[in-house]
Amino acid sequence: MTTDSPLRSRLRAALLEARRARDAGTVSALRTTLAALENAEAVPTAVRAGAIEEAPVGVGSTEAARRVLDDADELALLESEIAALREAALAYDDAAPERAAAARRAADRLVALRPGSSG
Repeated sequence: MTTDSPLRSRLRAALLEARRARDAGTVSALRTTLAALENAEAVPTAVRAGAIEEAPVGVGSTEAARRVLDDADELALLESEIAALREAALAYDDAAPERAAAARRAADRLVALRPGSSG
């Protein structure tokens, strides 16, 4: 089950809009950001070895609750994605200007989705 938050709702709405507009760069950035949020909620696995007879048995015996990110955690991940896109744009500037421009557009789109933005 995925967590719902105002930021994720905005990201999903923007994803739908970008898909309808066939804006591949923005679709990619939004999907990456949503995936980063989902991955951040994953429970870390501990490597364990032991006897098979000590293994948990039964439905749900190996289930663990996912982490819940607060608004600050989500915003930090969003900022990280924006920074990564801007860094990619700088790296593409000389070799692939069109990719640099696409990365900047995607970063700007994510900036517009920050909480408190009117985008």
